[in-house]
Amino acid sequence: MILALDVGNTNIVVGCIEKEAIFFECRLSTDRNKTEAEYAVIFKNLIDIYDVDMNKISGAIISSVVPPITNVLKNAVFTVTGYEPIEVDVHMEHGLKINTKNPDELGNDLIVAAVAALDKYKPPLIIFDMGTATTISVIDKNYEFLGVSILPGVKTAMNALFDNASQLPAIKIEAPKSVIGTNTIECMQSGAVYGNAAMMDGMIDRIEKELGEKTTVLATGGLAKFLIPHCNHEILCDENMMLKGLKILYEKNR
Repeated sequence: MILALDVGNTNIVVGCIEKEAIFFECRLSTDRNKTEAEYAVIFKNLIDIYDVDMNKISGAIISSVVPPITNVLKNAVFTVTGYEPIEVDVHMEHGLKINTKNPDELGNDLIVAAVAALDKYKPPLIIFDMGTATTISVIDKNYEFLGVSILPGVKTAMNALFDNASQLPAIKIEAPKSVIGTNTIECMQSGAVYGNAAMMDGMIDRIEKELGEKTTVLATGGLAKFLIPHCNHEILCDENMMLKGLKILYEKNR
């Protein structure tokens, strides 16, 4: 069994995995001010809450896109488990054929998602990861990772609107009954949900046109399951994609 961490700008996904079984998965707020000891207490409490036998944990792995707290988290994991976690990066053994201009710029989270996707699905693939940013990764039929599109995440965009437009309120992101909003909240919800769903459909169309073939489309991230039902394309939602990818990378690099 391993302890796996997927560290994003907004949330840290923590889970324990053994073979194909995920014993638990939970999200913590990414807090750059917490100390190693504070994170260690959180990890130990989670392991206890989910009744995981510490003696069965035999390793750890971390993927982080927040460099200022990566070492803090690695040290916290070591304190709790006694194992120094493997850190995901583009130079580790991952099995991907990366065909971008500068592979060193590729986010660790994109590597994890691509590895998980290729383990289960045959390319060509489009992978939406919907977090602080929405990333759209493309893998062609030759198993080559071609590149990525990046745009503000749904909540990031809505928070920017709230912060910069004095008459617009903070809203709960959910689908209104109609695309055509009739009050401020419904208007903003329509843009957030239907607008982003239309973006996903439009990007799929454009990417498939460039590739010259149909793709299998996957989505992960906290908001994916709320947007997919409003898309015209078939999109497969896998909320555990990142933990699955981390487990595969651990096995390749332990």
